Amino acid sequence: MPTERTSSGDPARTLQLLWRDSSSDRRRGPRRGLSIDAVVEAATAIADAEGLDAVTMRGVAKELGVVPMTLYTYVPSKAELLDLMLDAAYARMPRTGTAGKPWRQRVTAVAEENKALYERHPWAAAVSTARPPLGPGQMSKYEHELSGLDGLGLSDVEMDDCLTHLLTFVQACARADADVRAAQHDSALDDQQWWELNAPLLARVLDENAYPTAVRVGAAAGAAHGSAYDPAHAYHFGLQRVLDSFAALIGRSGDAKTSTCAHGPDAIAP
Repeated sequence: MPTERTSSGDPARTLQLLWRDSSSDRRRGPRRGLSIDAVVEAATAIADAEGLDAVTMRGVAKELGVVPMTLYTYVPSKAELLDLMLDAAYARMPRTGTAGKPWRQRVTAVAEENKALYERHPWAAAVSTARPPLGPGQMSKYEHELSGLDGLGLSDVEMDDCLTHLLTFVQACARADADVRAAQHDSALDDQQWWELNAPLLARVLDENAYPTAVRVGAAAGAAHGSAYDPAHAYHFGLQRVLDSFAALIGRSGDAKTSTCAHGPDAIAP
């Protein structure tokens, strides 16, 4: 389960920081020499290099060469800082121009953009965004990604459902990829080396006749992918199945629209 969640800080202060709204900022104090952007960049650099657990107010302050209390004049806590970090990462994401392209190409581009995000910022894949940071980066990302599903006959709710399903899939793949990398790092073995080391041990205790299908399929998959789980294959295979499911929904929506035009709304089965 994710240990970090967005929108877990003070909502009013978070939105004020995300949108750089200083109209309600009544604090008094000495002239400040940093900026919110500088704090966010320092925290992001730490997270990229060492993981999100390494991001502390003390650690960010050290990175910036200031005392920890100085940061609290910019960001109240790590909760608000996390929202700022993720929203800034969203804002920097490249937006692929796919206007006029087939819908599968548009949706694939959205998936690839998010996959690239998690490759640049692995910590982002471990963050729960069930309550997303509603900053300008998030809203720009959402607007852009919805364009890949617009004009396909889907309802607004179906568009949001499809996008949520796609992004959840990509994030899950990124987490699985991170787990594989962590296992390889901790064991100092890649998956093929690990299996070569442990296969003789398994062969001594496993009765192949008791699990004939599992043994046959597992051996075929292992030979095809070089391991029990190949993150790249899982992503590409899964993405095509996600797109196929969208095609079925889009086709159903198109059929319903045609039926409505030809026979009236009452002709559509509930």
